[in-house]
Amino acid sequence: MFCQFLKSLIPNYPNLLSLFPHSGVPGEPGLKGEVGPSGKMGPIGEKGSINNFNSESMPMSSVTCDCGRYRKVVGQLDENLGKLRNTVKFVKNVVLGLKETEDRYYLLVKEPKKFREASMNCKLRGGALAMPKTNNINRLMADYISQAGLTRVYVGVQAQSKAGSYIYADSTPLREFAVWSQEEQLYSTSSPAINISCVELLNTGTWNKVECETPLFFLCEFPKSRRRGRGGAAASAS
Repeated sequence: MFCQFLKSLIPNYPNLLSLFPHSGVPGEPGLKGEVGPSGKMGPIGEKGSINNFNSESMPMSSVTCDCGRYRKVVGQLDENLGKLRNTVKFVKNVVLGLKETEDRYYLLVKEPKKFREASMNCKLRGGALAMPKTNNINRLMADYISQAGLTRVYVGVQAQSKAGSYIYADSTPLREFAVWSQEEQLYSTSSPAINISCVELLNTGTWNKVECETPLFFLCEFPKSRRRGRGGAAASAS
């Protein structure tokens, strides 16, 4: 009866049995209970140190490459680029018959036109009548004419309508450079007549005054574009 009385008190006094010595054999462990609720999040840990990149620690598969294949591709591209340069050079110099300097292309147009028509034709091509402003350029143009089997062409030099002096097609004065023929030098003191106010370049490299209504072949010039493949003579020579 006493034991039953104690058992009835245990739910209300869980520590009651600790007051009495245990003399019996311990029972078997009970079943594992359910997982309890998660606890509160702990404090943030300290920032770790940054390790230097070490390629030796990387697997070999991540640092190797098929370099031989890429070298072959690059070599093929270089070869194709070289062929393209040669093709462009052939088209410019042989098919189109262009001459060039460091900053300009020159095209001989074998279509007889009056001076004003020739000037407009060059502008429609994206350029202007060629202007021999230096001895080297003048010589290049004269050789160009000679190699084409011609004797004379229009160039971008003509008389001003009122002043009587000669200027280039871009309205700049001749200044110190001019290559008048001996015949023209004899009449250099006289003002040019209106009907002979244009200039032709001979294959000898000298200049002659000519009637602007005379149909002649002519030379155009085109500035080289800063960006390859755009503008300039490529579009002009079509």
